[in-house]
Amino acid sequence: MSETISVTWPRRRPFKKVLQFKIILIETDPSIWRRIQVPDSYSFYDFHVAIQDAMGWEDRHLHDFRIAPRRAFNMGIRIECPFAIEEIEEKAPLLTTEIRVLDFLHEPGDRSVYNYDYGDGWQHDVVLEEILAKDASRKYPCCTAGELACPPEDCGGIPGYYDCVNAWKNKDDSEGLLSWFGRWRPDRFDPSTVKFWRPATRLRIAMED
Repeated sequence: MSETISVTWPRRRPFKKVLQFKIILIETDPSIWRRIQVPDSYSFYDFHVAIQDAMGWEDRHLHDFRIAPRRAFNMGIRIECPFAIEEIEEKAPLLTTEIRVLDFLHEPGDRSVYNYDYGDGWQHDVVLEEILAKDASRKYPCCTAGELACPPEDCGGIPGYYDCVNAWKNKDDSEGLLSWFGRWRPDRFDPSTVKFWRPATRLRIAMED
């Protein structure tokens, strides 16, 4: 399958508008969330990298986007990550490197589900809030707001996350969790500390792995 599927390498494209999204990690209470602004020229792969960086994930696992059906008879659309090519059964899959975000999310209120790490099963509700004019004084993408730290990578999904939270609250290392997650603190997040990778660099590393 990989011999018949091409991958477009990420590159910077000119843009005049920015898309503002709110991203909420599903099944967290209180919610772990971020608000980010990205160029309207972004592909879904570019968007994936921005979500990873804003949330605090480490991009170690597969991902996809699921676009909600617009009509009852429509089963929705799945946009796959490019380095899952060997596992894709469809003859003409939609890849995140090939599809622009605006192709599917172009009006405030449009949403998708971003899935990351099929083992732990992290699902994110992704909602387009606004389409804004580009601010020449600001560097994009950017994270403008958010609450709470991202769960530790590979912690075992939502149940494992709350095991880590409880261990931190109770200072309980009986299961070795405090030693395992180290300096992680569930209550800490500062949007100003978010650093965004270049998507081309991230894809190169993923493809080499």
